[in-house]
Amino acid sequence: MRKAKPKKRVILPDPVFNDVRVSKFVNHLMYDGKKNTSYTIFYSALELVKGKLPNEEKTSLEIWKKALENITPTVEVKSRRVGGATFQVPTEIRADRKESISMKNLIAYARKRGGKTMAEKLAAEIVDAFNEQGGAFKRKEDMHKMAEANRAFAHFRF
Repeated sequence: MRKAKPKKRVILPDPVFNDVRVSKFVNHLMYDGKKNTSYTIFYSALELVKGKLPNEEKTSLEIWKKALENITPTVEVKSRRVGGATFQVPTEIRADRKESISMKNLIAYARKRGGKTMAEKLAAEIVDAFNEQGGAFKRKEDMHKMAEANRAFAHFRF
């Protein structure tokens, strides 16, 4: 679109926690329009998280939010062509994109994990992200390392 910016769609909060971020996460988790299945997977994953971290004083939703916060990147590299050479230019990430990237990474690395059900895999990845380890956290660290390594090209920012 050249002229008008597309309108942001209003996402309704989820029925249990009344939180919009949960709805966004479930929308990323969903396959083939099966939203109820996604909600079931998410809520059972939170129950499993509560079981895995019994001595934690936070609720399972707060643990999930902290895990998302731990795997949210602040900078990324974008390819920029300058004079025949392509540079990896580090750029700041918009807030909505940060949220989206962290959710997608958490889900992607949960899917890659070994485990019986998706709820178990997701719970394990949430616990790992909460403890600042696991695949999604490593992905964030790698993004930051790439941006740091290419800091010399920051003046090509667009």
